[in-house]
Amino acid sequence: MELSQTVTLLARTPATLNALLRDLPDAWTRHNEGDDTWSAFDIVGHLIHGERTDWMVRVKALLQFGPTYTFQPFDRTGHATQIEGRSLALLLDEFAQLRSESLRALDDLHLQPDDLNRLAQHPALGPVTLSQLLATWAAHDLTHLHQISRVMAHQYADAVGPWKKYLGVLQCSGHSE
Repeated sequence: MELSQTVTLLARTPATLNALLRDLPDAWTRHNEGDDTWSAFDIVGHLIHGERTDWMVRVKALLQFGPTYTFQPFDRTGHATQIEGRSLALLLDEFAQLRSESLRALDDLHLQPDDLNRLAQHPALGPVTLSQLLATWAAHDLTHLHQISRVMAHQYADAVGPWKKYLGVLQCSGHSE
């Protein structure tokens, strides 16, 4: 993993979400794929929650406490009550601000190549390196960008008629385990 490339990708996520979602009607951003699924609005809330409670919290703990430290479990649905009654525009702005702060904090750590091999314990996965954590942060962003595309395309699942079989985004059922 090349840290600068990972940071470049992480820095682009807020603008990508903004370009895709800002000023769309709620019909696009508040619909999901059915029971126990998330809308684009929910996904942005989840990303905010992760920015506040997961990524940099874990980076700092790994560096401070080392290989015997076990990360606190991440509450994947912790965003639900935090986004109630808020607008998507506010969430997009908040995510952009939080991500900027996270990347500034990451830069302030002045990580060296050896730091990327440092370890901590994941509660379900066991030993993980800082490099793996940072790569996961970027892949997590990409996963949710993919999920937003899938959720939005789902609204056209019937409207596209027979072309549905050629549209991979409409064939994908998600990847969560």
